[in-house]
Amino acid sequence: MSEGLLNPETLIAPVELLDHEQVEWQRVRRTRCLIHQHLSYEYPGPIYDLDQHLMILPPKQHGNQRLVDYHLNVSSPNYEVNCYDDEYGNREISLQVSSVERSIAFDAAILIERNADDTRPHYVSADWLTDSRMLEPSILTQPDDVLRRTAATFLAGGAQGLALAHEINDWTYRALTYAHDVTNIHTRAAQALALGYGVCQDYAHIMLTLCRLCELPARYVSGHMLGEGGTHAWVEVLLPVAEEPDVALVVPFDPTHGRQARLDYLTIAVGRDYYEVAPTSGTFRAPYRGELRTHKHVGLTLLEYAD
Repeated sequence: MSEGLLNPETLIAPVELLDHEQVEWQRVRRTRCLIHQHLSYEYPGPIYDLDQHLMILPPKQHGNQRLVDYHLNVSSPNYEVNCYDDEYGNREISLQVSSVERSIAFDAAILIERNADDTRPHYVSADWLTDSRMLEPSILTQPDDVLRRTAATFLAGGAQGLALAHEINDWTYRALTYAHDVTNIHTRAAQALALGYGVCQDYAHIMLTLCRLCELPARYVSGHMLGEGGTHAWVEVLLPVAEEPDVALVVPFDPTHGRQARLDYLTIAVGRDYYEVAPTSGTFRAPYRGELRTHKHVGLTLLEYAD
């Protein structure tokens, strides 16, 4: 069965994808990207009362990013579905399935547009600047003595605000060597730093830990980047705006690549750390566990350059 939760009458038609490696990103004014995401669970036998949560849809608007359309297909013939916004503004899909014989699959096609001509800053409510969730350690961003000493060094250097965020981003980029199969989704920032190796999630957790120790409110971002095989992660730092005290400026940093996020980054969800934005989670009744398999592809469908 299928659900077009944003527009039940619309299916996303097949399109020809463009070569993102040839893009001159500094000249781009508008892009559209198509995300195809597949998640499937295999079980040794039947399961019951499946309560599945998917965080694979972007918000309708996130800065200059806009959700154009999407279509979700569920392999089960009978299910109940609900789509809602959580406390961060993330779109979450909740599905209830009474029973699954051996497997269930979820396939999503998501069309996203980013518009560089929209030069308005990305603002959120200034309430986020004092929200404890953006300033205090989470489960995966608990600091150790090494991270505390590193943060103290940054503070002693005197940089503040955006300049301090750049310094932390650069330091984190140099602190790890990118490597698969050394860490996992449960690895904490301090553990990854001690290992010296990690993936994008670990870079993001280390930067978040340092930002929060330096009293820079910051949040974890789960999303996609053109050219990346899996889900990508980066950090949004929230800064006060002197002339507009009711809002906070959102500035995205990618410590994995040592730069600010660009138009080839597509935000799906934000939170305190990975645990709050995991693409899939849920519960069911059975005496055994399921095996998750995932596959996704992000392609560029439209590209416009500035004159």
